[in-house]
Formats: sequence, structure tokens, C-alpha cells
Amino acid sequence: MKAILLYGHGARNPEWARPFHRIRDAIKARDPRALVEPGFLELMRPTFEEGVACLVEQGASEIVVVPIFMAAGSHVKKDLPQLAANAMDRHEGLVIELAAPVGEVESVLAAMADYALDAKPAN
Repeated sequence: MKAILLYGHGARNPEWARPFHRIRDAIKARDPRALVEPGFLELMRPTFEEGVACLVEQGASEIVVVPIFMAAGSHVKKDLPQLAANAMDRHEGLVIELAAPVGEVESVLAAMADYALDAKPAN
């Protein structure tokens, strides 16, 4: 069964994770059967491995990791492949594939451009 892991850096402020939960909720609203969890590099839980383990416990045999990053810096280019390899070593038969960071996807860039053109001051 295919699953999605929303990969993020993590932060000390728990409010920082809200968009990850909103993305997960939006995915579940579109497909209630979807397996989707967040996984953070540091400072927050669930960790990447905890997110993977949760998905495996739910029956995932293939996980697509979606980096919620603007670009592919060292956390995406170096840390993420190592985390994925370690998780596949720990979970026999698990396949993990890595998607491009959301900030490098044309449809996301177009949505951000649309937003910027129509942006109003934050209150």
C-alpha cells in the first residue's frame, strides 16, 4: 500500500507544524483512505522514523516522501536520502521514494505567484 510522508525541518514553536497538519487534513478530505503522516528532521515529533513507522504500522509498503521545503538544500540532498536508506534497512520490503521539494514544483510556484499578485496585508 502506498503512503505519503510530509517531511519538514521542525521548529521549537509547535505552531510551526500547523501547515503540515492542514496539508494532511486536505489530503484525507480528498481521499479518506490515504495514509499520510508528517515526519520532522529535528526539534519536533513525530521524527522522520516515527512517521515512517506509523505508516508501516498502518500497512504501508511504499512511501513517497514529500519535502515541504522551498528548495533542495542539505537537509533534502544529504539528510533525507540517508534517513530514507536507514528506514528501508529497518523495515524489510519497504520502498521509499523521494519527491521534489514543494518549492521546486511548477504548480506550487504558480500558486505562490498568484497569491503574491493578490496578496493583502496580514492583520
